[in-house]
Amino acid sequence: MQPVILRTERLELSVPTEADIEAITAAAQDPEVPRWTTLPSPYERRHAEEFVEKAATWWEEESELTWAVRCEGRWVGMVGLHRVEKRGSAEIGFWMDAAARGHGYLTEAATAVVDFGFAEPLALARIQWRAIVGNGASARVAQKLGFRYEGILRQGLSDPRGRYDGWIAALLPDDDRTPVHWPVI
Repeated sequence: MQPVILRTERLELSVPTEADIEAITAAAQDPEVPRWTTLPSPYERRHAEEFVEKAATWWEEESELTWAVRCEGRWVGMVGLHRVEKRGSAEIGFWMDAAARGHGYLTEAATAVVDFGFAEPLALARIQWRAIVGNGASARVAQKLGFRYEGILRQGLSDPRGRYDGWIAALLPDDDRTPVHWPVI
């Protein structure tokens, strides 16, 4: 699949490019990023270079669809659908530069990605969200998107640093996206 550009009222989402490498590298220095994501720590420029190169390949393979989020042409974050199965399921993942948090950009960008995932040509039956227990900021975004909390995955998340309990939530194409109460936030 060719990379798809998504546009919202304030944002443009497109495949990450070499022009984003410095911003990605700088944003990944925030200790909150590796705390809640699978990004390497310490995060070096080479990691961003490899990531940008892989992102284009993932689009070709349709395995992961990754968008750089830009506001007024400036990189502010990442949103992606991972492990995409056509007419099946995918997992949404996201993170933002610290300076971009608190402006609603992530919810706006993720809404566009969810809409894309449920539309043709993907026509996903389910989009799930997972996060390490305690990542309240990520949970609040998923809740705003209309995801339904499903429970805790005991030691269900892992990265090279270890195993973690994880929250899981999901959204189906016909779900009412009105936020509902989550018992964990």
